[in-house]
Amino acid sequence: MFSWSKGNGKKDPELFQNVSDGLKRLYRNKLFPLEDTYRFHDFHSPALEDADFDNKPMVLLVGQYSTGKTTFIRHLMEQDFPGMRIGPEPTTDSFIAVMHGEQEGVIPGNALVVDPKKPFRKLNAFGNAFLNRFMCAQLKNPVLESISIIDTPGILSGEKQRISRGYDFAAVLEWFAERVDRIILLFDAHKLDISDEFSEVIKALKNHEDKMRVVLNKADQISTQQLMRVYGALMWSLGKIINTPEVVRVYIGSFWAQPLLVTDNRKLFEAEEQDLFRDIQSLPRNAALRKLNDLIKRARLAKVHAYIITSLKKEMPSVFGKIPRRKSSYLTWVPSMRR
Repeated sequence: MFSWSKGNGKKDPELFQNVSDGLKRLYRNKLFPLEDTYRFHDFHSPALEDADFDNKPMVLLVGQYSTGKTTFIRHLMEQDFPGMRIGPEPTTDSFIAVMHGEQEGVIPGNALVVDPKKPFRKLNAFGNAFLNRFMCAQLKNPVLESISIIDTPGILSGEKQRISRGYDFAAVLEWFAERVDRIILLFDAHKLDISDEFSEVIKALKNHEDKMRVVLNKADQISTQQLMRVYGALMWSLGKIINTPEVVRVYIGSFWAQPLLVTDNRKLFEAEEQDLFRDIQSLPRNAALRKLNDLIKRARLAKVHAYIITSLKKEMPSVFGKIPRRKSSYLTWVPSMRR
């Protein structure tokens, strides 16, 4: 009885000033040695750095061209940002990280990936073709004091998307999706068709459905009856791509500062806009839990990876002369392991 009050030789728990410091210590002392031993960084995801734990919550905007991604950022901040271009044609041709800074300006991608205070150092692996299309726009803004926003190029169709970019667009988006707190997919009410390229991008984000939100933008340009049909068609199209039993949250509205063209649904649009902004405002409060959740997911993945590598090592012959006998089974295991 009362055995808990007696000294039992257990270590006292470590105390940390904040959650980020605790997660960094746990990662460096416990998880990183396992990842390094079993080459986890070569198969799955690069090693985490201090900036990955210290950075502000990030919001990633994804959509086809001219769906209002850049206009959405301006509407959210109520201010223009450096490097911003808006038009009906594909204007944003770069990944732009909109972040808080005392001095307004643009930091090029090659300089950005060598800054240890920014969480983008591992993007160096995507090469110069990507870094030439990556920049950071810094400015003083009250919204950016609590979050950062990633603006992406509009997703094109056909060979332009797959070949003309010069880098793996889907792989870059997947890298960002692992590290951001919220992914917002924007759709234009007038251009609802989901191209094959956009479908592939959404499938690349399939492991992050909990972070996804969908915005049906420019909904003030159609009547109520048309809006019902567009909303139903959007849900039907997304149901074929996002294979989850839960329904994705869709926000309907017109996210810019101009007056509504069709005012029949004004109250609906205002309520949807407030719901979306409240969801974004909640990100700083839940940032620590999100980082803890992502670290637990990474630890489980690293554990499974270690078991697979250990099993493969046992399967492989110790004498090189016997390799052909095991070659076929080994080659069938490696692609599945990388997935």
